Formats: sequence, C-alpha cells, structure tokens
Amino acid sequence: MSYLVLARKWRPKRFAELVGQEHVVRALTNALESGRVHHAYLFTGTRGVGKTTIARIFAKSLNCEKGTGSDPCGECETCLAIDAGRYIDLLEIDAASNTGVDNVRDLIDNAQYMPSRGRYKVYLIDEVHMLSKPAFNALLKTLEEPPEHVKFLFATTDPEKLLVTVLSRCLQFNLKRLDEEQIRGQIEKILGAEGIASEPGAIRQIAKAADGSLRDGLSLLDQAIAYTGGTLADDAVAKMLGTVDRTRVGALLEALSEADGGRLMAEIATLADFSPDWAGVLDALAAALHRIQVRQLVPGSDVDADGIDLDALAPALRPELVQLWYQMALNGRRDLTLAPGPRTGFEMTLLRMLAFRPGDGVAPNVGAPATQRPSGPAAARAALEGRSETASPGQRMEARAAPPAPDRAVPAAGTEASAPVAERVRVQDGAPSPPAAERTTAWRELDAAGWLDLVGNLPLRGPARELAAHAAFVSFDDGVLQLSLSEDKDHLQRDALVSQLRAALVPALGGQAQLRFASSAPASKPTETLHDRNLRARDERQAAAESAFLSDPDVQRLMQQQGARLVPDSIRPYDDN
Repeated sequence: MSYLVLARKWRPKRFAELVGQEHVVRALTNALESGRVHHAYLFTGTRGVGKTTIARIFAKSLNCEKGTGSDPCGECETCLAIDAGRYIDLLEIDAASNTGVDNVRDLIDNAQYMPSRGRYKVYLIDEVHMLSKPAFNALLKTLEEPPEHVKFLFATTDPEKLLVTVLSRCLQFNLKRLDEEQIRGQIEKILGAEGIASEPGAIRQIAKAADGSLRDGLSLLDQAIAYTGGTLADDAVAKMLGTVDRTRVGALLEALSEADGGRLMAEIATLADFSPDWAGVLDALAAALHRIQVRQLVPGSDVDADGIDLDALAPALRPELVQLWYQMALNGRRDLTLAPGPRTGFEMTLLRMLAFRPGDGVAPNVGAPATQRPSGPAAARAALEGRSETASPGQRMEARAAPPAPDRAVPAAGTEASAPVAERVRVQDGAPSPPAAERTTAWRELDAAGWLDLVGNLPLRGPARELAAHAAFVSFDDGVLQLSLSEDKDHLQRDALVSQLRAALVPALGGQAQLRFASSAPASKPTETLHDRNLRARDERQAAAESAFLSDPDVQRLMQQQGARLVPDSIRPYDDN
C-alpha cells in the first residue's frame, strides 16, 4: 500500500494553481507569451515557497507538445513525464551533492548536444549556492553564452553566497514567504478535497507553525492527520505542536498588568502541565504585545485579537511599558538556552517584566491582592519621598537618581531623594532649606570642596559627566553657580550637556538656580576639578601601593639576597581594574 504525501500530491502543475508568488508568475507568463525567454533564471526564497515547482512548470511550458506557452496542457507525454520526474531533457541537479568542478564540466559537455525529445534542454540546479568557486568559474562562460537550445534554472535559499558574476548573468526572482491566510486557505481546500473534518483553531495553528512555508504546512498537516486519527481537533493539534492556548498567554498578560505575582506564578504552573515549548510561549507573548501596541497607537487598525482581550489590556498598559516588555520577551527568547532550564529562563523573563515597571515607583507585592497595592502617581510620589514600604531598594535608588523636571516641586532637604547631596552641602545659617514653593533667595552655600563632593555624586554619564568632572568651581552667590572650563575642554560647553548638568543639580540647588560658565578660572583662585581630584587620588593610591610593596619584609629579603628587581609600572593597587 503506497501513500503519496500531501506536499507531493498537491504540488501545483500549472501556474494558475500556485499559491502566492503572483509577481513571479506574471513575469514568466508574459515572457512565455511574448517569446522573450531569457537563457538563465534565478529563483530565491526560503524553503517550501515554490522555487523548484515554478521551475518545473516553466520547463513544461517550454517543452509542451502542444506548443510553447504559459499554460502547458498537462496531458501530453512530455508534461506527464516532467510531472513524474522522468523527462530526459529536464536535468535536475542537487548542487549540495554535486559541488565540484568535475560535475559542472560534465554538465557543460552535455549542454552542447541537442535535446533528445523536446525543444529545449533545461538544467534545474537546486541550492546552486553550494557550488564551489572553481565550479562557478567553469560555468560562467556557458552561462553567459549558452547554446540556443539550453535554458538554466537556478534555485537557492541563500543568494548572498552567489558570485556577483553569476547574478549578473541571470534574471532574478525573489519568492516571498506566504502569509498565514494563504497557507490556511490552501489547507482548508486540501482538507475539503480529502474529506477530513477539522476545527478552525487547528488549521490556524498549523498555518502559523508553517512559518511562511507551504510545504512545511502540508508536512505538519500530514503529521496532524496521523496524530489525531483523521479529525483535526484544536486541542490535539496544540499538543502535537507543543503550543499553548492563546487564552493562557492573555492570562499571563493580565497578571502582569495587575502586578499580581501570585497569579502570574500560578499561570506558569498551569502552563507547565502542558509541557509547552517555552520559547514558543515567549514568541506568542511577544506577538500578543505587538497586537496590544498596534491597538494602542493605531486605534483604527483591524487587529486580530487571537484569544487576547485587547479591549481590556490596551488601556491598562502604558505604551512604553508594552515596548519594554516586548524587548524583554525577545531577549528572554534569545537567552533561554543559557538558563539553568527552559522553565527557569521563562519564569525569570516574566519576573523581570513584573519587577521593571518604569515610573510606577512601587515594586509589585507578590503576596498582597492587587487592590491593596499602591499604584499610580501617588505611589510614585511616595516612593520618591521615601515613604513607600513596598518599594524595593533598587527602585528607591532609581527615584533618587532621576532629577525632577524644572517645572515640578523639588524634594525638601532631609527626604530620601535629597539626603545624599544634603550631607555634602552646608545649609545657609545652619537651618534646613525651606520648601521649594517658599524658597526665593535662601540658597544653600557652596564652596570648592562642597562642589567636588556634590558633582562626584551626580547621576550623569558620558559627555555630560565629562563636563561636570572638568568644570572648576568659581562662586555661588544669589542662586547663580559660576563654573569655568579650561580652553582645551571648551568643546564640552554644548547646550545639551549644560542642560543635563543643570537638571542634575536641581535637587541640591533648587529649580530656580542659574548656571553660568566663565572662559577660565581666575588666576587668583586656582581650583581643583573633580577630574584633578580623581587623578590625585589615583596617584596617591599608586604611591601607597608601591610603598607597601617595597616595605614588605619578604620583598626586601628577595631584593637583598636574591638580587630581585622591581619591574617598572608593574604594581597596581588592589582596587584598580
């Protein structure tokens, strides 16, 4: 008992039966109808999109006994022989198995002879990029000026590996990946013709798993028919593919949106009962986040919910948070193989989403119900002022590091946001600074030493930090901070960098403080910059390290008794990288 797999049984035999690739069919049809047939064609594209199928139909169109045209009869001996793979003038060569120059030379020698039966001798070389460079070089001359009775049809999944000299001698057609709708329509057509019952969800899952390849989709369909015993049920196909119900992905997102850690872990435990492909679940999660983002930013677009409650999730999540979670899903998918186990890697990815919620200012409380957890602007302000009991240390640190906007109230001295700076800046008259709304002229005093302590703790990076490190203190009077830069560092005085420095100084100096730069420090007031202090501290550490090393009794004994010598610049302090 013989069985022909669906991918071969339903392989198109005419251009009209092809699924997708209309741009290629149109060009080939016009060429055949007008008689302007090139001598070499290159078909590129991913697996299972119709490269060799199109090449075979093209060969039939050239040699059909009823005449050259875009619609071969499919009934003559030539058409039947090509469909059966036994036509003597259609030579199909697998370049992956015949990579050497000797194989190509045999091909060139045979190309000189006239066809045995048809009008053209057609060479179909699959995975042509696998040919060696000498083999390509041997083929070039024949490829450029072949005999009139020879046509070359090349197919490859990796055109980037082909020589430019080969590409320039061919007409190239890039076959597109099929979308899910096209694959689903073909599967429904085949199931109807085969008399096999199915559920819409099962077909959708197979079409999605095909990943743009119709041949892969038909292979999965064969597998699903065997697995389910003839009736394609949604849950059975899901088990076969290792996929999960999309409602489970929606439940994960709902738990994340409510910052409910307990519910999130319970949903993961439920997923584990299905032994899913955890990488596939992350893919489904990323796809769901994509649909949510489209619904948020393009409200009028037609988005397939696919089991996700978009109407509830889209308004509940901030767009920037959806972007962050999407990136986390992609990174978690990439790093899954590095995790101690697939489930552990998946859990850590979702726990990362649970932990990082920019702007909330409050860490998720795994044990408490969602209704008891603080959230929103009030919680963010509480975290900034150090009043939230649920905020994690990392989130409180983030709240301190982020400078408030100039048009918002500044945290008063003594709050957690301003304490690290307040310890290094002397308050005028020894009294705490009044609230920002009341402070007009009661600015804090600041001197050169205080400036170095202050600037050393500013949350700046890159060029903005370089500006702060090289800025020398001049004065601080009536809310005006005067700094100076040496001439060789004047390029750092750009508006964008000065604005970043001013914003970072707001918590310590107040929102109405002004920042001004002089061309250079006055000669009568030489001041040390943070950069200078760091260099001096480094030199002091180096000197102390060398002194400690040379004072060591063992080192002295080696130098005195064994004649050991110290290699210059070979000593480094312990705390240096």
